[in-house]
Amino acid sequence: MDIIFVSKCLYVLFYYWMGDNMEKLLIVIPAYNEAENIESVIKDIKKNIDYADILVINDCSKDNTAEIVKKNNIKCITNVFNMRYAWAVQVGIKYARDNNYDYVIQMDADGQHLASEAEKLYLEAKKSNADIVIGSRYLKDMGYPCPFFRRVGTKVFEKIIRIFTGKIIKDPLSGFQCLNKDVINYYSGCGNYPEFPDANLIIEMLLKGYKITEVPVKMKLRETGESMHSGIIKPIKYMIKQLYICIVLVVKYAGKRRVK
Repeated sequence: MDIIFVSKCLYVLFYYWMGDNMEKLLIVIPAYNEAENIESVIKDIKKNIDYADILVINDCSKDNTAEIVKKNNIKCITNVFNMRYAWAVQVGIKYARDNNYDYVIQMDADGQHLASEAEKLYLEAKKSNADIVIGSRYLKDMGYPCPFFRRVGTKVFEKIIRIFTGKIIKDPLSGFQCLNKDVINYYSGCGNYPEFPDANLIIEMLLKGYKITEVPVKMKLRETGESMHSGIIKPIKYMIKQLYICIVLVVKYAGKRRVK
């Protein structure tokens, strides 16, 4: 009986000690009108990476996205107006900073990003001590049926990043990322997270001396709903803005590359 009692005491002490010392992981999911997808995304996370906390940023959806999230007992922040993707993500990153999280994983609410693959990003961040780990569709052939024009854009920005930073990033347009605490703190700053946090942000972070790496991941195409880059005009505007911002960044940091 004494041995059992002592064992239980030791277990309780170990549990509370680990609770104070375990690294905290938050999965941030920006969502706009994703009522058809959000519940399956939440269930996927609970099944495959249940030790992570989940935060949904409901970006003033017009459907019942928020109600579905709350029904599943998930923390939900609802923006008072539609802030759009990037700044909705930043709301989640600021929450992570204010609540002392060690890592953030950015996941989409449309089901393209898989929770089983999200864990790969987290484990790689811990293993390699990278500041940012990108889930890449193109580092290896993972069977992702990428639309032609998106594939062309990916190649263009891969070349731009390589020319100006010397770093090869195969999937610079992937929003499936794991961020460590240094990046969480930096991205939380006013003006430090741009409207399109893609190739331009990768260039800036590399020029600032942050360590960025990739891991191959599987992704799915959106099955329902509408992408923020749908149609013809939106992708063209996006490409023009990205190219302009990348040029501005290269000029801004010319001869000023720093080590973090």
